[in-house]
Amino acid sequence: MMKNFPKFSTEIIKDMRKTLLFIAVMGGMLMACTDKKHTTDKDMEQKLELTQKWYKVFPLSEKVDHKKVTFETQYGLTLAADLYTPKEAEGKLPAIAVSGPFGATKEQSSGLYAMRMAERGFVTLAFDPSFTGESSGEPRRTASPDINTEDFMAAVDFLSKQENVDAEKIGVIGICGWGGIALSAAAADPRIKATVASTMYDMTRVGGNGYYDSEDKEESRHAAREALAKQRLADPKAMAGGVIDPLPDDAPQFVKDYYDYYKTPRGYHARSGNSNDGWRVIGTQAYANARFLYYINEIRSAVMIMHGEKAHSRYFGEAAYKYMVEGKAEGYNFIGKPNPVPENKQLLIIPNASHCDLYDGGYTELVGKGEAKNMIPWDKLEDFFKTNLK
Repeated sequence: MMKNFPKFSTEIIKDMRKTLLFIAVMGGMLMACTDKKHTTDKDMEQKLELTQKWYKVFPLSEKVDHKKVTFETQYGLTLAADLYTPKEAEGKLPAIAVSGPFGATKEQSSGLYAMRMAERGFVTLAFDPSFTGESSGEPRRTASPDINTEDFMAAVDFLSKQENVDAEKIGVIGICGWGGIALSAAAADPRIKATVASTMYDMTRVGGNGYYDSEDKEESRHAAREALAKQRLADPKAMAGGVIDPLPDDAPQFVKDYYDYYKTPRGYHARSGNSNDGWRVIGTQAYANARFLYYINEIRSAVMIMHGEKAHSRYFGEAAYKYMVEGKAEGYNFIGKPNPVPENKQLLIIPNASHCDLYDGGYTELVGKGEAKNMIPWDKLEDFFKTNLK
């Protein structure tokens, strides 16, 4: 406790508010008096060259209509996306924005989720995050806690403006690292009425603490910061590499699962960082000094955290759920108040499922061969969104 921290009287606080209001008003007047135009969406829009042919790791469903679209973020970046609409749908529909996994593209898992949910009556949008895929942003393969959270909120902006979308019925799905980002967006934006975090990572936690919090000490973080600081001067555009290739025989099972999805015909895509040269070495540096989930215990809208029973990442989802509901959890060095609306939060553990099984449902054999395991509970997802987007 800081015993000497000054206490402000009610009168001083009122004066401070008046001062801030005065500054805001004067700022607006000064802007109005200048000759500069206000920035519009058209000013921010950047022309993207989008591939129009179907180039996904899954076939197009005959039950949906599909088109390529773009939209702008408040950071002036233009994002590329696939918009899926149920065929012969009428009236205003509920909508879902989808992204992830972290380092993947809309042609992979997020596109599959979007298409399947469109089959079930939703307008859906699978987008490439800033600096990745077909979206704009330089240098490429850069991640940012605030920019990535804005990516989801900008997707909500876009969906809200569509004539066939009910702007009061919009949800989001985040997969893998984008599960944590989806929770961050839901905490920031009350327009998001329902959120699914599927097979989630908390990228800020793993960035600062390492896997299973094995590097959660000042010495480890300092060593990592020093290495990144040197890298910035040596070669700031150097790539870290995607999923390791060739795969070592003694690789952990979850690395083998990543390889099977990203490096084989099952899920390989030419624009995917995970399938190719990965993120920049310093591209995710900001994540280590941030904490995405600080305010998720204040999310009032519905949330479902969905994880595989055998996923190496399961601890991320379980801890996030516990903190979201109770305001405290293992791995979180902060304590908040219990959630004001805990009754619409749920944790769904899928029996026998691995982390990557929730990317595409999983297969009984490697390289996407054998029988489909169908580990993604599409009926439960449909029920969750239809219950909470009404």
